[in-house]
Amino acid sequence: MHTELYPLIFKPILKDRIWGGTKLKSLLQKDTVGTSIGESWEISSVPGDVSLVANGTFKGLSLNELLSKFPSEILGRKVYEKFGSEFPLLFKFLDAKEDLSIQLHPNDELAMKRHNSFGKTEMWYVMQADLDARIIVGFNEKETPDSYLLHLENKTLPKILKEIPVKKGDVFFLETGTIHAIGAGIVIAEIQQTSDITYRIYDWDRVDANGNSRELHIDLALEAINYEVINAKKRYSKEINRSNPAVICDYFSTNVVSLDGQMFFDKNGESFTVLVCTEGTFEISLKDCDSEYSFSKGDTVLLPSVLRNFKLIGKATVLEIFIS
Repeated sequence: MHTELYPLIFKPILKDRIWGGTKLKSLLQKDTVGTSIGESWEISSVPGDVSLVANGTFKGLSLNELLSKFPSEILGRKVYEKFGSEFPLLFKFLDAKEDLSIQLHPNDELAMKRHNSFGKTEMWYVMQADLDARIIVGFNEKETPDSYLLHLENKTLPKILKEIPVKKGDVFFLETGTIHAIGAGIVIAEIQQTSDITYRIYDWDRVDANGNSRELHIDLALEAINYEVINAKKRYSKEINRSNPAVICDYFSTNVVSLDGQMFFDKNGESFTVLVCTEGTFEISLKDCDSEYSFSKGDTVLLPSVLRNFKLIGKATVLEIFIS
């Protein structure tokens, strides 16, 4: 084991949003100021928003600095071969006090051609939802570019989009091209490719404090939209002290762990592991190491790939993310 490395947490990067609220502070204990904090970026290598280590020996170093020192030791052999020393995923918490804009993300090919960026495949885990909260994901029926544009022009786009009621513990997988919006009253853990490319197509006719509407990306979105009907909701088992698969895709795999007691992990060193605590508290105990690391709801932990053998102890719901 590379004894210098340990479970890493990072300083949250907080984002003020027109649709944000105060739940990131009240539910997840984020150190927010203001009443419209919509996002907490937990692990990010997005240019201009690179995470800083918040604990241990490497406190204050950026994620990129750490990866330049220990690229394969952190990322894992397979991930390093594919991405070099770039961290390929972005982890966030979102608090939607109001509806988010209706939007979508381009695929890798389109994003690389237009923005020199990866696309944005993502998933949502619902951490909290008010009564009657809902999300928008895809179309009710198969549409065409022409029918979509007509509804957009007539401000009737929401009528042809699929609204899904949500509750705590729901999981949604959003492939690129899928029109979507998080509805009001929801807190979500989001896992996505490292990309900040979003095409906003409808923003509920909102204006900011200066009376300005936010930019829309109608033309860019037209070629990127998936006009088919999709089923984004994922069902998963909730067996205690097991890694229950929820999402498996080319970009990441996510298991839901219902921890009650203790659970052992034996990784292969091919990928890093990220643990997102969505409920409760737990400790990480490393093999051949006396130290124990404590975490609670709202913590996002990066386990370098060299930490192959570890044990979780506690009572918590934890998302286990890696690249397979």
